[in-house]
Amino acid sequence: MTMKTNPIGIISMFYARPFGREHFATFARAKKAGCDFVELLVPEPGELDLAETKAALADNGLGVVLAARVSLARDISSADEGARQAGIRYLGTCVETATALGATIVGGPLYGAPMVFAGRPPAPVAEDERKRRIDRVVIGLKEASLKAENAGVTFGLEPLNRFETDIANTTRHGLAIAEAVSSPALGVMLDTFHMNMEDPSIPDAIRRAGKWLVHFQANENNRGFVGSGHIDWPAVARALVDVGYAGPITLEPFRRDDERPGVPLAQWRAPQRDEDAELAHSVAYLKAALAFAGRA
Repeated sequence: MTMKTNPIGIISMFYARPFGREHFATFARAKKAGCDFVELLVPEPGELDLAETKAALADNGLGVVLAARVSLARDISSADEGARQAGIRYLGTCVETATALGATIVGGPLYGAPMVFAGRPPAPVAEDERKRRIDRVVIGLKEASLKAENAGVTFGLEPLNRFETDIANTTRHGLAIAEAVSSPALGVMLDTFHMNMEDPSIPDAIRRAGKWLVHFQANENNRGFVGSGHIDWPAVARALVDVGYAGPITLEPFRRDDERPGVPLAQWRAPQRDEDAELAHSVAYLKAALAFAGRA
């Protein structure tokens, strides 16, 4: 089975976080490294002029995908009605931002419920509350997906590892929620970093997602550059070909240059040197794996 060439992109925080107008020069660097698009974190108010950003991306021949940023204050799984409604409004804002930028995909942990990075420690949840939380998520996503469908935008629901959420950790979790919402504007988004921890088999999970897969993030087990860790990329590529996935694939390498004990690996760090060559190698490596898989 053959497939169209997947667009390969880079997350904006590879270069900077927050990402502002002063970082537009990185678009040319991303293009030179072989990227087809940039995955932007959905800008907070005042971070970016959307028309200007859209023009800058187009000037560099780049498309755009959006990554939603949830918090405890905007969380559609929350028992706090204010936070739940704020979460629904935020997803609506994500759709509006996508429309303004010309993006058709908004991915991320749309269900909310952030844990460690939001200062919420893991805790047991009673069965009745677990059901209520999932009900709230499904209701919220149905409302947000209706707006997305009307705008021609697709949401990608991303399972995260057990330290970052307690709503959707595995591909099966993500699929169960997407199936319950049952909207053409909602699919699943898979990230190999999280899958490496929570799914028994990454290729099998990709095949299980099948038609529900709308966005994919290719990340090493250690968040390093693709090809530098132990993820079996040929097997991943074959699974993507098997399900006919022709959508975008984002790379999200984080800094791994400082290996001193005591340096928190989970903390985002700004680049201290030019890493464009490593990015280019990763993009080429992934494109080669996909090309060979398509010929198998």
